[in-house]
Amino acid sequence: MSRMDKLRITMSQNGIDGCLLAKPPNVTYISGFTNNDAYAVITNDKQFLLTDFRYIEQAQHQAQEFEVILVNSGKLMSMLSDMIYDNNIHALWFEDSYITCAFYNKLSAELDGIEMIPMGDTMERLRAVKDEDEVSFIKQAAAIADKAFDAVLEYIKPGITEKQLAARLEYIIRDKGCEGVSFPSIVASGHHSSMPHAQPSDKPFEVGEFITLDFGGIYNGYCSDMTRTVVLGRASPEQRRIYDTVLEAQQTALEGIKAGMVCKDADALARNLIAAKGYGEYFGHSLGHGVGLEIHELPTLSPGADDMLQVNSVVTVEPGIYIPGMGGVRIEDLITVRDGYIDDFTSSTKKLIEI
Repeated sequence: MSRMDKLRITMSQNGIDGCLLAKPPNVTYISGFTNNDAYAVITNDKQFLLTDFRYIEQAQHQAQEFEVILVNSGKLMSMLSDMIYDNNIHALWFEDSYITCAFYNKLSAELDGIEMIPMGDTMERLRAVKDEDEVSFIKQAAAIADKAFDAVLEYIKPGITEKQLAARLEYIIRDKGCEGVSFPSIVASGHHSSMPHAQPSDKPFEVGEFITLDFGGIYNGYCSDMTRTVVLGRASPEQRRIYDTVLEAQQTALEGIKAGMVCKDADALARNLIAAKGYGEYFGHSLGHGVGLEIHELPTLSPGADDMLQVNSVVTVEPGIYIPGMGGVRIEDLITVRDGYIDDFTSSTKKLIEI
């Protein structure tokens, strides 16, 4: 079933005869147009893409199943309202978590008698289950990230700064075939590594430190995400104990995750093991999240997540232990949940690397 068919079925089930999309990943998902500043209007039997002069040629090339309409300067609201009236839309879905109050107020003022209905996370839930094209793009992005990790290891030396390694890593990701990075790379060493989302700094690497690298690339618009933690020099017994605990927690989760599992139960697979080893208070984030056109998507593998993992959900599995003043460890793989098994896209070794 096509993405458009899935959306229209969902619209019909909710009594909706029109849908306005403005969030770029949602517009890309439904139309194929990959730039910003476009609006998709979906009816029961038609689809329109509105954009300005800067993107009109690209939109005509990428969104060939849409009627592409040039937006005249200052005319967006009137053009949208005319389109909605001309297509007899009475119940219009809109992205309440994305559009601004100002946009809503301006558009609603143009739509007398039209019911504007918040669509919540409808699109995000459709996007949470990938088709095989999406899976293949994510898998390729993950393969490039693996290559980048292998290549960047030779640059990890005493005196190199977190910023320098992050810059090198991001260059390699692009050089090996990605159009960009999924997010600003995290390179955190020593006591910085106890901060799960530390920003690269001018801190130089020192012997005896954990160094955590969390990064990903974008391939054909789709993201990858992986994390590995290494030690510069020889690991201490405490460092090895922490690392082995995180690794065991991740392996336990990877072995137990399956389609049909409630997301909070997947999170508990790793969380309970870390707690049993005495490190429960040092694992404060969720086990994982969906990945696709955005780096953080549904579903979320967290203690409060009641959603169910579905076949072709693509999620990270990334337990960690973070001890302030000492450092932290995170090991992250990117997987697709299949019928009866998982497909792990991340192939980099998880044996503790001592450099």
